Amino acid sequence: MSHKRVAILISGGGSNMVALLDSMIGDHPARPCLVLSSEPEAAGLDKAAARGVPVAAVDHRPFRADRAAFEAELMKPLIAARPDIVCCAGFMRILTGDFVSRWQGRMLNIHPSLLPKYKGLNTHARALAAGDGEHGCSVHEVTAELDDGPILGQARVPVLNGDTPETLAARVLVQEHRLYPAVLRRFAMGDRTPIHWG
Repeated sequence: MSHKRVAILISGGGSNMVALLDSMIGDHPARPCLVLSSEPEAAGLDKAAARGVPVAAVDHRPFRADRAAFEAELMKPLIAARPDIVCCAGFMRILTGDFVSRWQGRMLNIHPSLLPKYKGLNTHARALAAGDGEHGCSVHEVTAELDDGPILGQARVPVLNGDTPETLAARVLVQEHRLYPAVLRRFAMGDRTPIHWG
């Protein structure tokens, strides 16, 4: 069986990356080929290296506002790794349409809201401020529009009395760590039927 090759883009500690890496064993149809960070100091790089996964980093800071030049550098280790699928897992740089089009239909992202609600940042605080009764996370295909591509999975959690953005985030993160590996497994087998939990 030839496994699909998966590259994972991170910017921080990489808890979703770890969930993905730890799922790609046994009869899983995919295997990791690279973990790539926009932050050279990202703790997730050490976690990936400890699991025997090749790692690379392209520091976004020297490029300042030149997003195209940053993405050109980011593309080099990515192309060299020859991924079939690219997973964004806490990757905090907004990617241009040119970059996304290179991987269109093969690029996934996890977002901590029930899209199309709360695209962008501070999703947990925004859900609380809106008085929502439920919140959750979404895995979607990446398109040129931010947090906008076809949804491949969603997991819902109740919003509880007394929730803070931190307690709500922690409850959502548990579901992120379940949902993303489940979607990746199906996606690697060619199944894009959305998963809905909760």
